[in-house]
Parts: sequence; C-alpha cells; structure tokens
Amino acid sequence: MSFMKTISPYFKIILALLCGTIGSIIFIYLNLPLPWLLGSIFITSILIQFENNYIKKPNHIFSTPARIIIGLVIGSAFTPEVLEYLSVYFFSILLIIPYTVITIICGMYYYYKFLDFDKKTAFLSSMPGGVIEMVIIGEQIKADISKITLVQSSRLFFIVITLPFVIQYIFHINISGNQIITVPLIDTNLKELFILFFVGAIGAYIAKRLNISAAYLIGPMILSIMIHSNGLIHTKIPDELIKFVQVIFGTIIGFTFKGVNYKTILQTLIATFGHFIILALISISFITLAYYLFDFPIVSILLAFSPGGQAEINLIAILVAANIPYITIHHIMRLFIVMNLAPIFAKKIKN
Repeated sequence: MSFMKTISPYFKIILALLCGTIGSIIFIYLNLPLPWLLGSIFITSILIQFENNYIKKPNHIFSTPARIIIGLVIGSAFTPEVLEYLSVYFFSILLIIPYTVITIICGMYYYYKFLDFDKKTAFLSSMPGGVIEMVIIGEQIKADISKITLVQSSRLFFIVITLPFVIQYIFHINISGNQIITVPLIDTNLKELFILFFVGAIGAYIAKRLNISAAYLIGPMILSIMIHSNGLIHTKIPDELIKFVQVIFGTIIGFTFKGVNYKTILQTLIATFGHFIILALISISFITLAYYLFDFPIVSILLAFSPGGQAEINLIAILVAANIPYITIHHIMRLFIVMNLAPIFAKKIKN
C-alpha cells in the first residue's frame, strides 16, 4: 500500500487514460454511441467513487494540447470546396441563425426555470454544441461541469439513437455499416500536420495574450479556419489522434463526477429527456419550413437541422448517401454561432 502512495503523479495520469481507453473499448464492443468519449467518461466516473483508486486527473500537459487540437478540428471543416456551396444554400443556411437562437433560449429557460440550474450552467447546457467544447468553456466561467456533461452527453445520446430509427423506419432508408469519416494517421501528410500544430500553438498563444475566453480552443480554431478556407493546408487531424483526444477529455470529465451521487445522475438524465423533446419540436418546425421553401431532399434537411455532433451526423449522412456539403455547411454555421456566442455571453452571465 505504501508503494502505491509513492507512485509518480504522471504514472497515475497514464493509468487514468489507460482505464479511460478500456472504457472506450467496452463501449465499442457493446456498439454504444460516442464510445471514445462516453466510454472513458463512464469508466472514470465509476473508478473515482472508490477511495483508493490510484488514478489522477490529466493536467494541463495533456488538456492544453487536446484543447488546441479540438480548435484545429473545428476550423478544418471550412474547406474551399465546402465554401463554394455557400451561395447555393444561402437562404437555407440563414434559417440556422433563428434555429440556433430559439434552441438556446428555450433550452436555457427549461433548465433554469424547471430544473433549477444556475444561469451559467443552464446557458451552456442549452447550447447545441459539442460536449467537449461546452465543458471547456464551463471550466473557464466556473459553471457546473458535471451537469453540463450529463446534459450534453444525453442530448447526443438521444439524437444518435433516434436518428437512425427515424431514417430507417419512417423514411425506409437502410442505415448500416461502419465507415471512417476522418483520415487515418498512415494517410496523413506529416509535414502539413506539423505546420498545423505549429499554427494551433501560435493561435493559442495569441488568444491567451489577448485574454480571449477559451483561448486554447478559440485561437487555434480561428487560424485553422483561415488556412483551411484558403486552401493553404489540406491535412486534417488524423482519426487516431481525435480518438485519443476524446479519451483525454472523457477522463477529465469523468473526474467531475467525484462526489456526485448516482441518484443525481439518474435524475439529470431523465430531466434531459424533456429538453430533447423541446429540441425535437424545434427541429421538426424548421425541417418542415425548409422542406417547403427549398428544393432539397427531406433526409438531407433532417440531418442538417439535427442538433447532434458534426462527426456523428456526417457519418449517418455518408451511410444514407445524403447531400453532405449541404449538411456540413449547416452544421458548421451552427457550430460557428455557438462557439462565438458561448464564450462571450457565458462570461457576462451572472448567477
């Protein structure tokens, strides 16, 4: 026992990440959604309930590069090919603005008034953005990260398990398979990847010096948008690295559940279903409006106005042969609005 107490903190961090990876593999084996993120959250949140667990929360040496990588990934979606379609889908894309704003307002009202969340936590819980991004911002403004994680993860979970059912049984389109939508490391241009990392580090440094909220995320994202939209860099973050980043954040997020009892977790999950119903009603309204206003396939519109993660939605789009540029641009627009609104307004909100 005394030997375990003398273990290096870095060894405990590595052990925590290893456990997180095992959790991800279990989720993959069980065919559960978002395995690399949710699996590591699940296993870590269980392990920290034990007093002598010998694991340690990953520190800034792991979390800072992970934040930079997430920013680079978001920015890499703004390719010249995608931007060429902006004029074609312009008016449909405009609908994303009221869609996002209404989603945030209704969600915040629901969490603040009905579930008694504090304003900052309610605001970030209502955001139709990614789990990791909202948690990063939540850390900065001292919001309740455990609640944000539960709410955002539950939203993605409900959407990921619902959309395939809707597409397959309502629209009678077969959805099966397991295709990779990111580039594996073996096919990555290592020279461009190194340049991309260098650009990300510069973006993070500048944003930090300018005191921008979520600097390690926003700075790299802005520079990544600039170089990808101009076609200066074509390389994307490799699939393996994105998965490892998910494990890092999943492990970090798992530690936020320390001291949170299972009853609270279950109650939050059940309560989040109410928000999912609100999201579904808002999405159906805008999907119906877009379908009657524009001449686009209904399945493409459905995926474009679904508040899920871009990677998961794009995967479904590939499997059903939907209009991927149309869907991608809408999700980029939504994410762009969220990532610019969230840090600004979250900082101004007072509980």
